[in-house]
Amino acid sequence: MSGKLIVFEGVEGGGKTTQLQRCSNWLRAGGLQDCLSTVCSGNQTRPLVVTREPGGTLLGAKVRQLLLDRDSSPIHPRAELLLYAADRAEHVEELIKPQLVNGAIILCDRYTDSTIAYQGYGRGIDLKLIEELNQIATGGLESDLTLWLDIDVEIGLERARQRGTVDRMEQADLAFHRRVQQGFQELYQQNPHRIVRVDASYSEEEVHNSIQKILRERFKSWFQERSILS
Repeated sequence: MSGKLIVFEGVEGGGKTTQLQRCSNWLRAGGLQDCLSTVCSGNQTRPLVVTREPGGTLLGAKVRQLLLDRDSSPIHPRAELLLYAADRAEHVEELIKPQLVNGAIILCDRYTDSTIAYQGYGRGIDLKLIEELNQIATGGLESDLTLWLDIDVEIGLERARQRGTVDRMEQADLAFHRRVQQGFQELYQQNPHRIVRVDASYSEEEVHNSIQKILRERFKSWFQERSILS
């Protein structure tokens, strides 16, 4: 596949959705063309796709309402896990894989690491089971880059509450969110080739500048033309 899947992850209130949108605006305004022109000759254009989990497809939008509606009925942890897996399977097959084949740069709000952090570390579901479900749902498709927006849990939750309405996940107790943060920390340590930590405690502009720098470096490594010596 010639496209790239870039995922934004982190605990509640870390700013991942805001930073994804800022990144999208920057790339659409010429940032992507600028990055590609520095490493590729000729006119290089690639589609830019913004999506999210859950909710990146028509089916996913309905699943998202079930999973995150603060007024919905309680959901058993295993049922919650399977709903996320169903959303992901549809998302990967209907949107992500076709767009990657088309050469797109995909910016995705959450992916497999969130399931490990929230349902594995947060809910206490067996990590091996989650790994198997992720494999089934994705067909083994990993992100090319995951940006982990790391922030203190208490600060993140306060930011989330300041937005107004909180969703079902944000309503969980502090101990749950601390376990989720531990999950992201361990995933980061286990996957240094794929996950890059971004300190999300800085201002929105400073975090965005950090992400720009990371992406410029990755685009260079991904798309650098290599001359072949005869």
